[in-house]
Amino acid sequence: MTKNSSTYFITGISTEVGKTVASAIVTEALEADYWKPIQAGELDYGDTQKVEKLISNSHSKFHPNAYALNTPMSPHAAAEIDGVQIDVNQMNPPKTKNHLVIEGAGGLLVPLNDSETILDLIKPNYKVIVVSRHYLGSINHTLLTVNLLKEKGFDISIIFSGNEHKTTETIIKKMTNVPIIGRIDEEPYFDKNVIKEYADTFKPNL
Repeated sequence: MTKNSSTYFITGISTEVGKTVASAIVTEALEADYWKPIQAGELDYGDTQKVEKLISNSHSKFHPNAYALNTPMSPHAAAEIDGVQIDVNQMNPPKTKNHLVIEGAGGLLVPLNDSETILDLIKPNYKVIVVSRHYLGSINHTLLTVNLLKEKGFDISIIFSGNEHKTTETIIKKMTNVPIIGRIDEEPYFDKNVIKEYADTFKPNL
């Protein structure tokens, strides 16, 4: 990684909030490399393959998972079923001179083993992007996520995902006071063209 390149860690306030689409947009915007350290379930067509299919540029490289687990569960539970012990020290980011986008699994406190969580994968120099999607309870989940990251001293920004919900987005902006990169609307589908349009829109804010 060169002096001018950055690592972006993409986390969510919960599961199924749109992290993979957000990761594809950021990867495309920066022509970055992409790495998903832990894939749990969907090994035939995991998030790495999904992101790769959505990218138009020829610079991005897609690095293999550190752990590919068979069951779509929390990593600690999926690893136990596979007879594997997840070790954070074995999950070294791929060496690259390019920007790197790392996609987490679920939210920050998803357990990897008996003592470590997704949060333990985020190094102090990473820029952290929180994907927030509106649902009952999402304001609380967003504020808890951002406040924990602030306590740790991270560089934080937010991407909203899904249909606009003004009262939710406005209070999150006010109470977190962190940059908003943009919002990914509830699109009928996501393909390379849609991702590229978002990438061009988000790029100035990254």
